[in-house]
Amino acid sequence: MTTRNTYDVPALRRAHDVLMVLAQASKPVRASTLVQATGLSRSTLYLLLDSLESRHWVEKRGDGYIVGVKLFELGSAYVRHDGLQAAFRDEASAYVAAHNEVVQLAVLDGAEVVYIAREDAQRPVRLVSDLGSRLPAHCCALGKALLSSLPDQEVCSLLPDRLAAMTPNTTTRRGALLRELAGIRACGLATEREEVSLGLACFAAYVGVTPLGKRVAVSTSVPLERLDARREKQIATAIARVASRIAATLQ
Repeated sequence: MTTRNTYDVPALRRAHDVLMVLAQASKPVRASTLVQATGLSRSTLYLLLDSLESRHWVEKRGDGYIVGVKLFELGSAYVRHDGLQAAFRDEASAYVAAHNEVVQLAVLDGAEVVYIAREDAQRPVRLVSDLGSRLPAHCCALGKALLSSLPDQEVCSLLPDRLAAMTPNTTTRRGALLRELAGIRACGLATEREEVSLGLACFAAYVGVTPLGKRVAVSTSVPLERLDARREKQIATAIARVASRIAATLQ
């Protein structure tokens, strides 16, 4: 895998480090914690926080900071541009109305998938796919669908021979994953059972590359207790249809 030399802008790196800490936190982060996490001096950190707060990139909450609404606004442009958000919303809403199961949209970023949109069902399901969250591509159905769109040589450049396990069911050998990807390319559907979360099965299909170069796929996650052979076939067929219809709107 090739790398390119980039010029590092210290101010941007510092802002990025602060925002990453805030994004991963479940509650407001105090300045003292940010100092420890980023290694910035207190004077530099407070100047940076003041600048970010004036732009609404961060917001003060009590004695801590959270990610600001402006970042949500900017991030939303990622799915709004090239018609992806509207296309996903239309098809996902129809799928949920028919099957009452969640639908997710993700992009491939290196060896990980990033969840960028989700349409929830009326009945609950325990997920690890909050918007903006990441998962290793090798263990989730969305990631397998996305990896299957790449040649094996490129997959090998992204993934080590030994893959990390999220559950005892996760595929941990790259060779085994490559064989699975070949099957996905042949049938057009990626699946996984309890490789990310115990008790959950996922079905995914590759959408394609959008006009702005996003490599995207859609998936649905269903508790095993709600699956039998007949319903599994229905779900698999339906999610493949969602992917196909979204792809048609983006051409």
